[in-house]
Amino acid sequence: MQPLKGITVVTLEHAIAAPFATRQLADLGARVIKIERPGSGDFARGYDERVRGLASHFVWTNRSKESLTLDVKHPEAAAILERLVMEKADVVVQNLAPGAATRLGLGYDKLSAAKPGLIVCDISGYGDDLHNPGPYRDKKAYDLLIQSEAGFVSVTGTPEEPCKAGPSIADIAAGMYAYSSILAALLQRGQTGKGQRIDISMLESLAEWTSYPLYYAFEGAEPPPRTGASHATIYPYGPFPAGDGTTVMLGLQNEREWVSFCEKVLQQPDLAKDPRFTANFKRVAERTALRQIIVDAFEPLTGAQVVERLERAQIANAQVNTMRDVWAHPQLKARGRWTEVGTAVGPVPAMLPPGTWDTGPRMDPVPALGEHTDAILAELGWGPTEIAGLHAAKAV
Repeated sequence: MQPLKGITVVTLEHAIAAPFATRQLADLGARVIKIERPGSGDFARGYDERVRGLASHFVWTNRSKESLTLDVKHPEAAAILERLVMEKADVVVQNLAPGAATRLGLGYDKLSAAKPGLIVCDISGYGDDLHNPGPYRDKKAYDLLIQSEAGFVSVTGTPEEPCKAGPSIADIAAGMYAYSSILAALLQRGQTGKGQRIDISMLESLAEWTSYPLYYAFEGAEPPPRTGASHATIYPYGPFPAGDGTTVMLGLQNEREWVSFCEKVLQQPDLAKDPRFTANFKRVAERTALRQIIVDAFEPLTGAQVVERLERAQIANAQVNTMRDVWAHPQLKARGRWTEVGTAVGPVPAMLPPGTWDTGPRMDPVPALGEHTDAILAELGWGPTEIAGLHAAKAV
């Protein structure tokens, strides 16, 4: 049995943060009913057409869900949503603008008064606490903007130019904290019978993920510099060119590895005793000189030869893979991490979620817009004529 089999999640979601959280709940077996705007749906459906006409973001974050179209501002649709939550939901998730869910009658105080076991997870850019809103509560928040506000951009990139992360890292961080917090709330409800409200802030999520640079800059100290793909505070740790034009990524973690690197990779054992390089903080300070030594040593070698030496010395290394390389990665293939999910345009590849359990994850199709509307309405007791009337009234 999948761990969340029997749990129903009703979600008013768009973009990435909330859909990523609820997709992971669906992976564990939860029934996830996604409320979408009639005619257009989650605006992430229109981000691109890279997956045989479907949007890459949407395919990634919405498998195994049911799509119910409701115009939540229409009185009849609002009544449907209220019944759905009251009769079916264990968890409500939303990442609408702060205050929007409350105006729709989906605030935790109102819902919990009628259904004390309900868990409500609100996701926003800066947090949504009426008692302690902070000056940024109503400020618009997109992934790039949160990466900037959280300080992430300031420590990412090259010395000349700060950069954002390629993936939507702020959305992903918030989605992960929403997911784990909902799991914890379900465990607590199992002990107490009571639900709770979870307030997830993208800013707080990514500030946590910004990690050691905050403490590295403790009490006004200088933050770690931007060093491209190299590590800011450990050296050598990053990309180095080989003589054939390829790039080898390598990393050292301790003095034992430094000695081995000098002897077996650079084949310059005396370098390990050079006073400029006898501790990590010294190597960081002298990274320019040390980089040139390494580049000169690699210049007669191909990338494959460098990797062979690194493996022999037991120095961590990796290929700088492209997206095409990851699709064909031999480790993912060997571990059987690829499967397929259905979509409106046929099956597409999908990576199994990290982690394994006995029954495996749920990997059901990505829903077409409104695909499950009629079935869910029938489940709630609406008859065919009533359903046709709701369509005619554009309530669904």
